[in-house]
Amino acid sequence: INQVLPNTPVDKKTDVIRKWMDHLNFIMDYHYKPEHCRHVKEGITVLELAIWKAKLVAEKEENSAEGQAKKAKIDVESARKERRVTCGADVVIKNMLPFLKLVSD
Repeated sequence: INQVLPNTPVDKKTDVIRKWMDHLNFIMDYHYKPEHCRHVKEGITVLELAIWKAKLVAEKEENSAEGQAKKAKIDVESARKERRVTCGADVVIKNMLPFLKLVSD
């Protein structure tokens, strides 16, 4: 726009600026917004996994601190899946998402 506007007649400048703004809106809608959404989804996945891991580590430390003498046979895979559901990531993510959304008109 800085290269075109100085050479544009005064009565056409508004139209040139309007076309430039429409072009920028098009680029934002079809390139940057989907790219932003992809990055947000990727970040949310990493955050969820980090919260889950922190919960598992904290639980492991808590169990070892208690000095459990006997260990019950637990299906490790189902216990890990259960911890993923109950780790609290859904609450953190729900409260964090409004800060990551793009402001729309």
